[in-house]
Amino acid sequence: MTTPSRAERAEGSAVRIGALVPLSRPGWVEAGEPLLAGLDLAVRDVNESGGIAGRPLALLVRDTAADPQRAAAAVDELAGLGVAALAGEYHSVVARAAAARADALGLPFLCSSAVLDTLTEQPTDWVARLAPAQSHGWRIYADFLLGAGHSRIAVAAQPSLYWASGTRILRDHFAPRGGTVIELDIGAPAVLCDHLAGTGATALLLLVGHPEPALPIVQAVRRDPRLAGLLIGAPAGQPEFAEWAALPGGTGIPFLRYWPERLSPLGARVEAALRGRLAAVPSFVAFEGYDTIAVLADLLRSHGPDRARIAEAWPHVAVDGTRGPIRFTRVPGIGVWQWAWPPVQVVDRDPAAPDRFRILHAG
Repeated sequence: MTTPSRAERAEGSAVRIGALVPLSRPGWVEAGEPLLAGLDLAVRDVNESGGIAGRPLALLVRDTAADPQRAAAAVDELAGLGVAALAGEYHSVVARAAAARADALGLPFLCSSAVLDTLTEQPTDWVARLAPAQSHGWRIYADFLLGAGHSRIAVAAQPSLYWASGTRILRDHFAPRGGTVIELDIGAPAVLCDHLAGTGATALLLLVGHPEPALPIVQAVRRDPRLAGLLIGAPAGQPEFAEWAALPGGTGIPFLRYWPERLSPLGARVEAALRGRLAAVPSFVAFEGYDTIAVLADLLRSHGPDRARIAEAWPHVAVDGTRGPIRFTRVPGIGVWQWAWPPVQVVDRDPAAPDRFRILHAG
């Protein structure tokens, strides 16, 4: 358990929000850093506009490192430090552990980025989510593949509740439409290519971690003449990370991006500020972080830091976020309060200009 810093102990007058973020391996640090940048920027904006009824808003950050047990322990610690609510987390399995603990403790948790449908085993009023449910986004991705003529696809999936859920969503969507989903074992990239060459698949989806084994698989497939013309896809969004722009063969890989056709005026201002902080084109994950704090600040201003009152207010949220108006509702099969839905696009990095995203499909 992390010992509170001197700054945290000194912020007795502040309204505190706990933030769960993957900031070290094996977590996807490339997602954690922009998520934290968005959270931090929003806290700054809230405080510059007067805080919460004159009290500053303070963010208490804990690194989950993609470890569910570490995240659950952080929830216990942050609850003991008196946070009014929890924010953040990118990894679905980690967010699921945090949500279960928050539900047990009666601590409001607004999940920024995790998409697993079953974020909680049972319906709860303590947890809400900004990111779209996996079933919603991945069906849109499946529609893109089918519309592009890819009815026979292969998936290379690591063992995980999240990846297994994604495979099931794809299979359930493809089968009634005459499509086929072929599961391949993850092994040495060269062996994977041998298996893939005999499947007749026109697309390979990477349901694997970043950077390993995703990057070696991409490089092996791109070098194999038997697989010339094969589409590589990554619905979970690995090519969003900037290092893919410089990877040989790392462009032209469609992925899901939760992004509108046009940003709101607030979104445009936030994008400019995030570019300065990150010295790069900001990921949509940073905007999820910003919107998380925007929602929680609105609830804190209206209902104060009482945890039960915050949880009761999810269905009454009406916040203009960076990517559109945010409202929460109950969606069948989703046990948490859900923004239904954030904008969803299928995009890729333009091979001619890797910093530019091409919109291939929108849902």
